[in-house]
Amino acid sequence: MQFRFVQFSIDDGIARIIINRPEVLNALNIAAGDEIIKVTHSLKKERGVHALIISGIGGNFAAGADIVPMMNASPLEARELTFNRAYNSIENLDLPVIAAISGYALGGGLELALACDIRICSADAKMGLPEIKLGIFPGAGGTQRLPKIIGAGRAKEMIFTGVSVDAKRALEIGLVNSIAEGDVVEEAFRMAGIFRSLSPAALGAAKRAVNFGLGSDLQAGIRFEEEVWTGCFSTEDQREGMKAFSEKRKPEFTGK
Repeated sequence: MQFRFVQFSIDDGIARIIINRPEVLNALNIAAGDEIIKVTHSLKKERGVHALIISGIGGNFAAGADIVPMMNASPLEARELTFNRAYNSIENLDLPVIAAISGYALGGGLELALACDIRICSADAKMGLPEIKLGIFPGAGGTQRLPKIIGAGRAKEMIFTGVSVDAKRALEIGLVNSIAEGDVVEEAFRMAGIFRSLSPAALGAAKRAVNFGLGSDLQAGIRFEEEVWTGCFSTEDQREGMKAFSEKRKPEFTGK
């Protein structure tokens, strides 16, 4: 599957999306968002994919979004310029998604990372939501996902001031899970390797339960968790996992 603005591949059960606009520090455009949607749709049909890693080419994750198309947009036209469909498709994938962040992850680029399940950054990473300096505010999930990840007060500080944070501060406030000691993509692959040995069916179910709980009250979340958890007992992976445990061997999960 060939695209113009993203590179997509699957190797040994690990899928990759690489944002490929190095001439603009991988700033995103709507065409790139549409390509991300096509990738996620294809991944839903793939068997044997255990994780997705998203990164950028040329030392940067994604330095925002194209501003020129927005300059004279009407409110109706601006609605077509958000990346919500693309980022929602990432968040709703039934597999773990890891953002491997190097260099700049700003504006729409950081919002892409926020839609991922796990964020790993390099020591040189700079992350922020500078939209307020343009007379707007983050409009691709930033005001919704960031407070859930780092808390309302810290999220408001980042959104209201537009000030970026470095890797150390991002780790302190919980914006990233870890700072890679070496190459951030290699670190992401090491984590993805953990998922390769686990049940895709259980991972997908766990992700659905967590995501539902983030948008609901506690009791509704517990009820949903119960339904999804009991549903695991209709899978071959559940039977294989428990049988392997009793037989003191490694399970061979199939995702069924």
